[in-house]
Amino acid sequence: MALSTKLMLRQGQSLVMTPQLLQAIKLLQFSNVELNAFVEEELERNPLLERADDGPDPVEAPPSREAEDWNDGSDLDPGDTSRSEGDWASESLAIDTHSLESDLGTEIGNTFDNDRAPTPAEQQPLLDAAGLSATSWSGATTGSDGESPDLEAYVAAQITLHDHLAEQLSLTITDAIGRMIGHALIDAVDDAGYLRESPEEIAERLGTSIEAVNQVLARIQQFDPSGVGARNLSECLGIQLRERNRLDPAMQILLDNLPLLAKRDFVTLKKLCGVDDEDFAEMVSEIRHLDPKPGRAFGGGVIQTVVPDVTIRAAPDGSWHVELNPEGLPRVLVNQTYATRVSRMQGSAADKSFVANCLQSANWLTKSLEQRAKTILKVSAEIVKQQDMFFAQGVEHLRPLNLKTIADAIGMHESTVSRVTSNKYMASPRGLFELKYFFTASIPARSGGESHSAEAVRFRIKQLIDAETINDILSDDAIVVKLKEQNIDIARRTVAKYRESLRIPSSVERRREKMTMQHDG
Repeated sequence: MALSTKLMLRQGQSLVMTPQLLQAIKLLQFSNVELNAFVEEELERNPLLERADDGPDPVEAPPSREAEDWNDGSDLDPGDTSRSEGDWASESLAIDTHSLESDLGTEIGNTFDNDRAPTPAEQQPLLDAAGLSATSWSGATTGSDGESPDLEAYVAAQITLHDHLAEQLSLTITDAIGRMIGHALIDAVDDAGYLRESPEEIAERLGTSIEAVNQVLARIQQFDPSGVGARNLSECLGIQLRERNRLDPAMQILLDNLPLLAKRDFVTLKKLCGVDDEDFAEMVSEIRHLDPKPGRAFGGGVIQTVVPDVTIRAAPDGSWHVELNPEGLPRVLVNQTYATRVSRMQGSAADKSFVANCLQSANWLTKSLEQRAKTILKVSAEIVKQQDMFFAQGVEHLRPLNLKTIADAIGMHESTVSRVTSNKYMASPRGLFELKYFFTASIPARSGGESHSAEAVRFRIKQLIDAETINDILSDDAIVVKLKEQNIDIARRTVAKYRESLRIPSSVERRREKMTMQHDG
């Protein structure tokens, strides 16, 4: 069979995601902090963008003849101020959940015109044509208004636990394979200093032997701080005691039975360790002086104050008023006056292309921010509508809810709802909640009636346990019987799982605690 080169024409369909669509999707799942950081970058990059409260309102200017020549056929007319002139964030976006409008604009799937990031070579001719020097755009330490320099910019960043361990790894292990395994192990260490991924999983992922991983792990467990890299509390305390030369057989038995120490079952522990009262008291004292979280001495991630994206309040007619929080919405405008003034100047083709791209990008950003705000409001309003009884009567009346229910109700895709509810918070009379909180699993009713949400069942379990007396401590089986009386069909192991998630001890431990409290009283 002869081989030859041919030209063939084929026709097909494919889904192409433009850069604008990809960025719009990212905007949806951004938190307030991430969104503000993104807008700040755009404000620095695009001279046609400005904050709504930074300068005078842009004045509508008639389009120039030269500006029309710059237009590439899209809606980039510098005189068009139909949307960007006004402050969309100041519009009343509050809605009533009982009269939600069905049409709030097109969904995020709508794309805008393509834009291109300008290069520095394209920016400089425009600055020269506008009579502006490059230094006027630079972030000088002392501005023309006489403000003092930002001293926080010169403060060294706090060293994280991972950075501290990585530095020790580079000084301790020299071969490339060992360092690769070491970095994988360090990445699996959480802020408290514990290894949250098993060595078997790391070995399988890296394609190496478990023995090699354990050897590197043993080296990391010798790093500072003492106890880092442990897989559980017993191992963490054992590493610290070994460094102090205090890990004898009796102490190891005590570490292997820490649950008995938490239950204050000292009699059993002394028998297991084979020590008297004085030695046992000394052993317990040594354990109390150890650090159960060795990684907490190092800085973790930056703690950010949660700013609600949506606020709700009760309306006089008994419904709920849902509105966007203006503090979480970056307010940006397109400076049409500046765009028109620059368009009238004589410039090269590169200058014209740069201004057109900046104007296109600015118009796209304002539209994307508006669409993001409307989408968040639309999803939040439907969540409030579905969970009306929760806001009115409490967590016991939280309904089972999933993404598909919300998506079908507002005519959007589940992935869009998922992005909208990620890292978004709602302030209500009952507190501040992440939007994901309202999506709970369904617990069937015993008689086939309306199902119950998992959060509501947890709340009822806590109510039953809080009402216990010393003579009436409920076991998990007894809680199952009580819940069935309330028309909740749930298994004993599920009760135990929910009880443990609430950090409530078992019935035996609760009885011992109540007896101790009664005896001390």
